Amino acid sequence: YESFYVNDPKRRHIHKASVRDRVVHHLLYIYLYQRFNQHFIYDSYSCRLEKGTHKAVDRLEIFTRRVSKNYTKNCWVLHLDIKKFFASVDHSMLKSFLTMGIDNVDILWLLEEVIDSFNASEGKGIPLGNLTSQVFANIYMDDFDQYIKHKLQIKYYIRYADDFIIVSDKKELLISYIDAISDFLESNLKLALHPKKITIRRLTWGIDFLGYIVLPHYRLPRTKTKRRIFTKLDEKIGIPSFNQSLQSYLGYLGHANTYGLKQRIKNRIWFSTK
Repeated sequence: YESFYVNDPKRRHIHKASVRDRVVHHLLYIYLYQRFNQHFIYDSYSCRLEKGTHKAVDRLEIFTRRVSKNYTKNCWVLHLDIKKFFASVDHSMLKSFLTMGIDNVDILWLLEEVIDSFNASEGKGIPLGNLTSQVFANIYMDDFDQYIKHKLQIKYYIRYADDFIIVSDKKELLISYIDAISDFLESNLKLALHPKKITIRRLTWGIDFLGYIVLPHYRLPRTKTKRRIFTKLDEKIGIPSFNQSLQSYLGYLGHANTYGLKQRIKNRIWFSTK
């Protein structure tokens, strides 16, 4: 694996397979997706067709509108994150989940080779940067999703990789879920909640989820993201990749209520190029 770090905005350690191996990963991803996707819950949004971050945030808005009775009642949101998720995935456990859904011994052998090719620690870890890691994550977390939906019978639940949200009109009910969720993750998946990323917030305070702040009737980009956009654009004005970066940022802003911000960006560019 080629190893490097990215900051977007959080610092992440990426391990990238060779070009030849990436072809294998892509074929395995297609196979696994076709084999397992139909069993996943509807509200799992990472690395799935017709899902993704924007659909997850759209769904959060739908849930908060329902729970708050069109923003007229209390609405609380529990936001949880798994500590070092990709580095903590247990190899033996992941292999057992794959075995339950696949009976082709050659495919299973190849998948085991992929899993064993990387260790964050002994017998643990899947690399950020592999396409297979994204579908492995959904397979690994499927038991947890089913537990949330069928055992705890939580209706308003959204998961994107290791980042998940539960919406309710009762703060006390959300508090009661935390220990049950923590126990299940530790006992059944050898995972732990990130203790500093357990939050319960009222909708009117703003819900920070997947790059946006969701509020009644509208959503905004994060303040840090707005600052980063201006900084990055200032750095790139006049270089060939500027227009590509600009279109990327405008695409992100297009999913939020940002008319005024987009006008500021256009004015900044106009004055900078004069």
